[in-house]
Amino acid sequence: MSSRHHIDDFMRGQIIGKIEEGRKITDVAREFDIAHSVVSRLWKSFKTTGMCSRRHGGGRVRNTTPAEDIYIVLSAKRNRRTTAQQVANQFLAASRQAELPKNCCQTFEGRRTIRTQTCCVCVPLTRQPRTARLQWCREHHNWTEQDWACVLFS
Repeated sequence: MSSRHHIDDFMRGQIIGKIEEGRKITDVAREFDIAHSVVSRLWKSFKTTGMCSRRHGGGRVRNTTPAEDIYIVLSAKRNRRTTAQQVANQFLAASRQAELPKNCCQTFEGRRTIRTQTCCVCVPLTRQPRTARLQWCREHHNWTEQDWACVLFS
């Protein structure tokens, strides 16, 4: 059995029944093609709790419903340049909730098609610096490798 496949309740009952019959954990694990540790853990859990069903519901409780997640994703797709904080503020204004949802970024990470935007590190150039850079490039376009070897770029 491959990893991360959960055993259904029927198979759990069969495993517990075989062990209660007196069979060894190793033999039962081999018969069901399951790791020895899984069967051992199941038997230990059954002895302590008396139940063999799997517990559900781990992890953090989500603050938004699936419908609200869809709204967040759609508003982010409408304007790709908005940040996660701006999307959260738009959601807050639309839903009239008391606090911002903490899982806006988690909603984006859950969807692989959406990437959150980060702020620009540099200031966009205006016309004057662009023309100065172009002029500098035109003046130095015919330099040789020896000329460029003396230049230190930072």
